[in-house]
Amino acid sequence: MVIQARRERERAERERAIVAAARELAESEGWDAVTTRRLAARIEYSQPVLYSHFKGKDAIMAAVAVEGFAELAGDLAAARAAATDERQAVVDVATAYADFAERRPALYDAMFTLAVDLPFASQEVPVDLARGFAELAETLRPVAADDDLETFTETFWSGLHGLVTLMRSGRLRRTDHERRLVLLVHRFCR
Repeated sequence: MVIQARRERERAERERAIVAAARELAESEGWDAVTTRRLAARIEYSQPVLYSHFKGKDAIMAAVAVEGFAELAGDLAAARAAATDERQAVVDVATAYADFAERRPALYDAMFTLAVDLPFASQEVPVDLARGFAELAETLRPVAADDDLETFTETFWSGLHGLVTLMRSGRLRRTDHERRLVLLVHRFCR
């Protein structure tokens, strides 16, 4: 029993090391630089050990994305809790979302722009992904009025994602980023 518990702990530690190494490498050099060979060298295990934890790079990216969703949910919850009123909560949550994307571009890409094998918009959605969406929905609940909350939240989220993605890719001026966020919030807060 003790040996099995130790093995399970060691396995979990290796998984955390693989995910952490993938995040670090992606943030410093981009996702194209993340290969099982480079990850194996970074964590000082063989490639077969990596494959005993993850089927390949896509599964590692999905694990990184789930970790990112947990962090984003925490950031959104903190922003919502610190707000002084309902409208300010929407502003603060939108700002926290945009700041997250700016601070962690490779993580944001794994979560929202790269193809990863995660179920979105279904019953099988990972808990941390659902938590992030729930934070957006709870923030928007007071301003959704008669609109379907889920659809309203998806539309707001789409607007945030579009602004962030277009700005990050240089298709929108950075100088007007805050004004665009305020405009988006204004349109959603009646």
